[in-house]
Order: sequence, then C-alpha cells, then structure tokens
Amino acid sequence: MKAADVKTIGILGAGRVGTALARRAIAAGYDVKIATSRPPAEIGLLVEIMVPGARAETAEAVIAGSDVVVLALPLSKYRNLRPALFAGKIVVDAMNYWAPTDGVMSEFEGDRASSEIIQDYLTDALIVRSFNHMGYHEIEEEARAAGHPDRRALAVAGDDAQARRVVAAFIDHLGFDPVDAGELAASRSFVTGTPIFGASLDQAEMTRVLQGTYERAY
Repeated sequence: MKAADVKTIGILGAGRVGTALARRAIAAGYDVKIATSRPPAEIGLLVEIMVPGARAETAEAVIAGSDVVVLALPLSKYRNLRPALFAGKIVVDAMNYWAPTDGVMSEFEGDRASSEIIQDYLTDALIVRSFNHMGYHEIEEEARAAGHPDRRALAVAGDDAQARRVVAAFIDHLGFDPVDAGELAASRSFVTGTPIFGASLDQAEMTRVLQGTYERAY
C-alpha cells in the first residue's frame, strides 16, 4: 500500500489516546472507524459525542475496512485480539506497558519493547510503533502545520520499510514530523524511561537523540 492510498483509519480503543487520535485524523480528512470490546450500539453515543464524524463498528469491521489500524487499547487486552484478522494490515501500536495499571505481565518485563511482543502475537501484521512517547492531550494541542518552527517530531519504528513510510505520511498529515527510527527493535529507544519518552523534540533533535540512544543500547 502507498501512503496516498490511505483513506480510512481504524482505531481499536475509545479511551483518551484513541479518541484524541480519532479527532486529529478526522481533522486531517481521514474517514475514521472506532471499535471497543463493547457492541457498536453501546458505544455509538459516546463516539458521536467524543469524536463527531467517526463511526462505531465491530472490531472485525474496523479491521477489515481500514487502511491503517491503530491499537489504542489497554496493553493487557492484547490477547483478546484475533491475529488472523490482522494479516497483511498496517497496524500502529500506540500502547505502553504500565505494570501499575496493567498488572505485572511477565512477557513485557524483559529488555524487548512491548511492540516486539505484539508483533510476535500478530504474526502476519505489519506492526509500526509510534505515538506512544507523547501524552494523549499533546496529540491535539501540539499538532502544527508542515514547516511550523514549533512542529514536534514523532519516532516511527517497524520491520517493514513501506509500512513505516505509510505511517510516517499519516503522522505528517496529523501535524507532526515523523522520524524513521528503523526496525521495530529500535522502538526500545523511545519506551518509558528513555530520554525521548515525554520529551518535546523537533525533527533534528529527535534524530540525534534516537541515534545516540540506539548506539548506547546496541
């Protein structure tokens, strides 16, 4: 898939991150579909109020009918996902592992980034990690037009180069400068506790910090 072909964004999760991303995507001209673990009829009013213009659908319909799918659900729920539905799909992992809220999950206690574990589970999906290192409120507050001097950068990591390019274009349309971090393992450079997590960096700063963090880690 080419970046220009992306018209519909599917978001799994209607929490703060999911709804903030949905509103930005609608503002950028994308068609947006949202699903949660609850039936569409039960979340329709919530979606109408929180994300005017988005549509509540089943997870199956959202995944099948979207060009890019964003995972914005609690990480502890990832095993409720059905891997077969994601085959060949570009999937943006915006989740983080928070033991105090998710509970201790042994698979995320090692050195690998949580997105690497998600890729292992959704074997045939094209996982790209991004959005996880900024606060949900900043998704809307800090979006800027291309070329703006205060435009914030977002790191993008994934094993499929074309999927990274597609997600980078999506990020650009939302109002941020994407920085290609490389393979999915490089997302270890912007997990919680790293210098990038929570930091407001421009494209040049992000590139420099990413490179330095990656070299120290490897």
